[in-house]
Amino acid sequence: MVVDDDEEIVSLLTDYLEINGYFVVAAKNGKQALEKATGQLDLILLDIGLPDLDGLEVCARIREHVSCPILFLTAKVEELDKINAFRTGGDDYIEKPFSIRELGARIEAHLRRERRKANKQRSIFEGGIVVDYGGKKVLVNGEQIQLSKKEYEIVELLSINAGQVFDRERIYERVWGFEKEGDSGVIMEHIRKIRKKLAEHTDRTIIDTVWGVGYLWNG
Repeated sequence: MVVDDDEEIVSLLTDYLEINGYFVVAAKNGKQALEKATGQLDLILLDIGLPDLDGLEVCARIREHVSCPILFLTAKVEELDKINAFRTGGDDYIEKPFSIRELGARIEAHLRRERRKANKQRSIFEGGIVVDYGGKKVLVNGEQIQLSKKEYEIVELLSINAGQVFDRERIYERVWGFEKEGDSGVIMEHIRKIRKKLAEHTDRTIIDTVWGVGYLWNG
């Protein structure tokens, strides 16, 4: 879905995307975007400067029922604007005026990432550790580990992105959400509990601490 009040931009993006094999739904304001946003969308291009509802508000409301990538189109370049874009549920942003080829490449990258996630039903790691994404459970040597919902979500985030370091703030934002207020120090306690539960079944330490940076799933 393309959401922008500039008809020329909507026309340009629609033509480009349709030529490249995409089916495009267009919306010229925030109200239309909210009406047309469904779980069947694969990706949303969303202008921040909409005439009725702010694009950030639209994103936050869409995020209540849509999980696909949301890419902001914005003329704003201040750091705070970028931070707010991510905090409301955006996955990426591209500044106006933009390169249509770069935008196309970013769209392809996000869709590839979504396909990898959809196809990833389970991952097997050293120490007999299996993360079953479909069943939302963790097993060690065939025995299910009793994790809380948040503990599982942390494991899922880190294991899907094995080898990538996440700081406490980013984990908190991805698991609890940007709209929640809380102490990211709670992540330390959740990581401690996850490690303890895994240690009861395997001597493999799979969540590493990268001192001064964050945590890493060492799979």
